[in-house]
Amino acid sequence: MNNLFSLKGDVAVVIGGTGVLGGALAGGLAAAGAAVAVVGRNPERGGLRVESIRAAGGCAEFVRADAACESSLREARAEIIRRLGEPTVLINGAGGNDASVTVTESHPFESITAEDWRNSFDLNLVGGTFLPCREFGPGMVAQGAGSIINIASVSAHLPLSRVVAYSAAKAAVLNLTKFLAREWAARGVRVNSITPGFFPADQNRRLLFAEDGTPTERALQILGHTPAARFGGPAELIGAAVFLASRAASGFVTGIDIPVDGGFLAQTI
Repeated sequence: MNNLFSLKGDVAVVIGGTGVLGGALAGGLAAAGAAVAVVGRNPERGGLRVESIRAAGGCAEFVRADAACESSLREARAEIIRRLGEPTVLINGAGGNDASVTVTESHPFESITAEDWRNSFDLNLVGGTFLPCREFGPGMVAQGAGSIINIASVSAHLPLSRVVAYSAAKAAVLNLTKFLAREWAARGVRVNSITPGFFPADQNRRLLFAEDGTPTERALQILGHTPAARFGGPAELIGAAVFLASRAASGFVTGIDIPVDGGFLAQTI
């Protein structure tokens, strides 16, 4: 039972590991025993995350890569294998939303350009999920073992106001997750997803908090729809990730989505 959630011997790749949530997941997997590749575009933030993991007694390396660039991912995988070994766990945590595809009174749906829509899908679906799965998945299939964890969003289940392209792209992430789970299950590779609720991070902090630190009107709406009546903390995603990464704990689990949302998806009126 003590080894049920041990990741000792695993090589975990966390794409988007330089961010707040991805960094917490990288630290959590390392604490469970995995050798972790922190993958992202920012060497300074990646280096700080690696230092933090090592200071806690874990094993980590920073590997610079752009998830939206095929050649960059290919080079990153080769570097990870050289430095840590063949990956057995992949977390796809890159993605985000921007103002160009955010619907507001002054920027209605019909003003979104096709280019901006494609860019959102490139960020969240193509680069954020499809390309990393395509690059790292076959190696797991070849060795007959692996766990891929895609990061979805509550907006994939219930299209939230404003974030229309992000919601659509994350809904596609859920669909791709189920497709790959079916494709690779017989070959030992499990593919699941985690749906975070609202976790303050770099990309949404301005949306949730005013300059003086008080919650915005949007934040109050979110909290009013969250039965737990609070935002999540990055460390609260770690348990679900370790569970899905561990073959001992979830070896017969594939094609599912685990919401970590304080009850947001359960709320109606």
